[in-house]
Amino acid sequence: MPQTMRCFSFPRVRLALAWLLALWATWAVAQPAAEPSALVPEGVVFHCAPAQRAGLARAMAGYLRGLDVDRDWIVQTEWPDGALSFTLDRAGRSTLDLHQDRRYRLRPVPVYLPRAQGRPRAVRTVSQREIVLALAHPGRAHHFGGPACDLQALREHVALRQHIVAWAEELHWVWPDGGPACWNPKKWLKGVPIVPLDEALLDAFVRQADYAIGCYTACKLVYAHGVLDYYARVRQDPAQAALVRQRLLHDGDPLVDVEPAAAWDFEAGFDPATRHDPGKLLRLERGAPAHHFVPGDWAYFLNTDPASYEKTGYEGSNAIYLGRGRFDDFYDDHHHAYTFAEKLDEVYQWRHGVFSRSRDAALVRPLTPADLDRLSQTPAQGGLLLDWRLVPYLFGYEALPALPVR
Repeated sequence: MPQTMRCFSFPRVRLALAWLLALWATWAVAQPAAEPSALVPEGVVFHCAPAQRAGLARAMAGYLRGLDVDRDWIVQTEWPDGALSFTLDRAGRSTLDLHQDRRYRLRPVPVYLPRAQGRPRAVRTVSQREIVLALAHPGRAHHFGGPACDLQALREHVALRQHIVAWAEELHWVWPDGGPACWNPKKWLKGVPIVPLDEALLDAFVRQADYAIGCYTACKLVYAHGVLDYYARVRQDPAQAALVRQRLLHDGDPLVDVEPAAAWDFEAGFDPATRHDPGKLLRLERGAPAHHFVPGDWAYFLNTDPASYEKTGYEGSNAIYLGRGRFDDFYDDHHHAYTFAEKLDEVYQWRHGVFSRSRDAALVRPLTPADLDRLSQTPAQGGLLLDWRLVPYLFGYEALPALPVR
């Protein structure tokens, strides 16, 4: 059976300094404890060769300690197949309220982003501690195997998610409301850049008033720019930045197929021949619980009303989870963020003709807590939320899938 321990747990230390130093060096070595509640690994799961596991446990202990994660928050489990998992203990059913639990001391932190001119601006965004706790939250498994059986793979994945969220925090693009998209004609021609890719993507964020785009395009812009900017400017990793550019420009259209085609297999016009086409930057993870989101996840709220679904731009809502119980607000209609309940309510009210909260206020039909709980489920269960999440690849730590040639 799996062997479980509290991460960082160790026996009493003796007073001798040498013994204390020896214990510190092996702080995260597992000791048998209670059986895990899950039958399969959950949280952050490493798949490593035996020789790697002891060193990984020590490295993970140091990483969590550096994030000010208390030693009794995380359970470390060794599984019969050799997997090593790190799971948040005593967690509720939802990651959406992690920030409300005073134990975790979660606060927004500043991330500095470039402006069109002048000094970078500080954006307050999700902490890396919250991202790690959400990754470790039971209900989903986030696998790190092969070359990714390396603490640095987790570190970079967490930092990349934070950077993506930071770029999604303060957006005020124009909502086209069924009309054609608009792009800065000095940088783009109908969504295709006419200047270097990095320059075009950045322009969409520093001159947002020049862009009228739907939420689907907005999501793709956030991930394309967030990933490329992270490796080019923040990490200053020329090899990974070149790989990201190469994948985005694979077909000459950087905002096509950022995500796998299979994400949209529920749509009537889905082409089965594309089912296995991978995303340029993102992978598809199915089976996510209704209230389980990690900052940097892309989720989809489907409009299940046949009539309003036909209205262009109201087929559903593409949403990026920002952490702290918040989802993006691409158009600054709602003070830069929506709660989960507000996202459900927004999409649900479209069936009642509520396309503007101010203009159509009289048409709003209030939802009860029971209504919201039902709507948080999948469409098959009477809800609006698809059970998939789109997440970034482990760039530099996995072989990315080959893109199709058309």
